[in-house]
Amino acid sequence: MGDKMISNKEYDKLVKKYSHKSPILKDCIKAFLIGGLICTIGQGLQNLYQYFGIDKDSAGSLVSVTLVFIGILLTYIGWYDDIARHGGAGTLIPITGFANSVASPAIEFKSEGLVLGLGVKMFVIAGPVLVYGISASVICGFILQILSLFGIKPL
Repeated sequence: MGDKMISNKEYDKLVKKYSHKSPILKDCIKAFLIGGLICTIGQGLQNLYQYFGIDKDSAGSLVSVTLVFIGILLTYIGWYDDIARHGGAGTLIPITGFANSVASPAIEFKSEGLVLGLGVKMFVIAGPVLVYGISASVICGFILQILSLFGIKPL
């Protein structure tokens, strides 16, 4: 058949030869700065909305909607990937990362139609996040409810 199996040692050599070293400290600092900038923009929007007389809870909701809109807009014009290339996890953690994960597949597959393209592919990336996030919150709520039956209160 001509297929040659390589040993684990040979495979490790190949991996070391062809992989580049990631500057972990530099990447962490960039992620912290970009993520912090996104959060600072969110706080600035919160303060701005409250300055215009919107109550704190409503301003918080408006901030979320605004950041989702900005995330989708930056994804659509192709800038979010450039920001993410430098910011790494700093762009994934805030709500803008969630907006990007929903918008990217929707934009990519829109040519396949509203149902089979946009509707089906929109949650390819975000779907598992929603499933496990909601599942984890239900499990935690269930555990807290059981603990409260025994008089144990969370912190």
